[in-house]
Amino acid sequence: MTEQFLCNAMETHGDTVYRLALCRMQNTADAEDVYQDVFLRLLQQTADWDAEHMKAWLIRATLNRCADLHRFRRRRPVLALEDIPELARPADDSAAGLWDAVARLPEKLRTAVHLHYAEGYSTEEIAALLGVPAATVRTRLHRARRQLKDLLGGMDDE
Repeated sequence: MTEQFLCNAMETHGDTVYRLALCRMQNTADAEDVYQDVFLRLLQQTADWDAEHMKAWLIRATLNRCADLHRFRRRRPVLALEDIPELARPADDSAAGLWDAVARLPEKLRTAVHLHYAEGYSTEEIAALLGVPAATVRTRLHRARRQLKDLLGGMDDE
């Protein structure tokens, strides 16, 4: 890989990698470590991918690195959405309360919600990225929506 290729990849997919790492780690320092490690690993790759394969590889590498850090590090305290840099905040400030609630979900549910709603992946694509059946992803999304409804005080007909 060339330096220019790496710069293009970071410019194109850097936000996705960072947001996913922040979603999983809920700590800016760890998210930055994951971001750096993922792009260093990309620099070491010899494969020549198209844009979609590279994005999928980056997401999978991010998920793997987050899992590694969870195994080998003691987790730091969870940050409130207000303490997270603007990059992690949704473009629509009216949805900030919703994303605050998403941040309180368990990691597996939070990851499914982030990949589906923030990154736009289908349940089948998420299943392939996470290495679980598509039905599991749909169940996680259903449970996440139910927990979000409870957290946000939604009514039965909402």
